[in-house]
Amino acid sequence: MAESRGAAIGSLGELLVEFVCTGKDGHNRVAATYAGPFPSGAPGIFIDQAARVGGRAIFAGAVGDDAFGAVLRARLEEVGVSGALIRTVPGIPTGSAFVSYNSDGSRDFVFNIAHSAAAHFPTGASAIAAFADFGTEIFHISGSTLGNPAMAEAALETCRALRERGTRISFDPNVRKELLGDAGYRRAVDALTAMASFFLPSEEDAAVLFPGEGFEAYAPRLQAAGVEYVVLKRGEQGCRGRGPGGVEVDLPAHSVEVVDPTGAGDCFCATFVTLVGGGHHDFRAALARANAAGALAVGRLGPMEGNSDLAAIEAFLEARR
Repeated sequence: MAESRGAAIGSLGELLVEFVCTGKDGHNRVAATYAGPFPSGAPGIFIDQAARVGGRAIFAGAVGDDAFGAVLRARLEEVGVSGALIRTVPGIPTGSAFVSYNSDGSRDFVFNIAHSAAAHFPTGASAIAAFADFGTEIFHISGSTLGNPAMAEAALETCRALRERGTRISFDPNVRKELLGDAGYRRAVDALTAMASFFLPSEEDAAVLFPGEGFEAYAPRLQAAGVEYVVLKRGEQGCRGRGPGGVEVDLPAHSVEVVDPTGAGDCFCATFVTLVGGGHHDFRAALARANAAGALAVGRLGPMEGNSDLAAIEAFLEARR
């Protein structure tokens, strides 16, 4: 377990095991060999990394009473994530995801979330009280959780209640384009954007949410509405952020071999939010370490396997100075 030097971080959402096709261009439609089970789920990847870089972490999730559930519980326990709100649901399998990569870098997913244990995480007053009692300073939501209406409503209810208690909200919109025609989905995305202290879109997210606008237009507007940090994840182009007082930081990406990019954005978000929220790193320093964490994350197969602790991140940066 990492030494607790960051903020007290909470999150909720889907816990999954992921299987990665070892061939390309099969689109999950042809018989092939898959590697796994790898612990996964965007909010699960986030909370694992938050704990690794020193956050005191708690997560509300659910797994089945099966071997895959044991894999997920063991991974989060290993890094010190509190299991007080991780539920085991008898008779329903652990959530799963199958991913197949294509030669052009795109990915095809098959998810089992809504009809698995993943959708049965603790919600309501008792879960909110547990997050509050834990002393949660920052609460993170991934947009991947908003695709199911019941899960989205639970996320919104928890965020509203914790925000009223002074908890800062972190939001990675992780936009699912196929759901944008659903008015309820878009309302949830907009509501969380309005609540966020940390708004952490990818370039793809920003293009959908702010069509025709550049970072220099929407970032100040979001800050004027109450967002503290707007950070744009730019993949191979690095990242760009705007912090309190309008301070801007633009960092290039690190040149690394890409083995598996799934989860790198969640790893980036967790590192930044935990470090800047904990007060031990200023804006630029936290963003630099998040940028490095994202680069480390793509170097191993499996969405959580490239997650790294602060010592590994510092060593990575030192080697590139």
